[in-house]
Amino acid sequence: MEKPAELPAELIADADSRAIADWLENALGAAFERASGTVAVTVPGGSTPFPILAELVRRELDFARLEVWPNDDRIVPEDHEASNTGKLRALLEPAGARVVALTEDALPPHFALTWLGMGEDGHIASLFPNTDPDPADPAMVRRLTPDPLPPHAPFDRITLTIPALLDCDALLFVMRGADKRAVFSAALAGESDLPVARLLAAGSGQPVTCFT
Repeated sequence: MEKPAELPAELIADADSRAIADWLENALGAAFERASGTVAVTVPGGSTPFPILAELVRRELDFARLEVWPNDDRIVPEDHEASNTGKLRALLEPAGARVVALTEDALPPHFALTWLGMGEDGHIASLFPNTDPDPADPAMVRRLTPDPLPPHAPFDRITLTIPALLDCDALLFVMRGADKRAVFSAALAGESDLPVARLLAAGSGQPVTCFT
């Protein structure tokens, strides 16, 4: 893969949930100032984001203007413990935000912020290596099956595609551990063809911030 040309990126190690919530508060506050109406963001599922979001909802933000899309979800009812959408609703809707469930015919908006996690295999959202994600995918949303299925969540997925994720003003990654940091750094340098590397290479100069 060709190395991205001077991708603007900031890598920040050892940040706790409060520090990341501070960053999000500032980023969302700036987005609200730029926009006259609703501000849309997309956020990851899994265990990492929810302590951060729990910190964020304590902040003085205009949550009534915030529209939140999951990056992806497991194909389960929203009241299932594996549902990202259900957990996001429970946490964010009492604060006033609107959470949008992914459907195959959804038309995602332009996002002020795309916040992603990343697996040790370089997957983002539910774009696992076996799904061969296309940076020029004509679809904005896809239903797919990871292979192998993660044992803690053995379900089909619905996910935003790379073009949908990149229709944004800025990219935020939050991941834990030196192994993931190494995978991300290699992707940022264009040294792999993993899904995260494909996304970064296809970006249009958005600022990239990564907390590890």
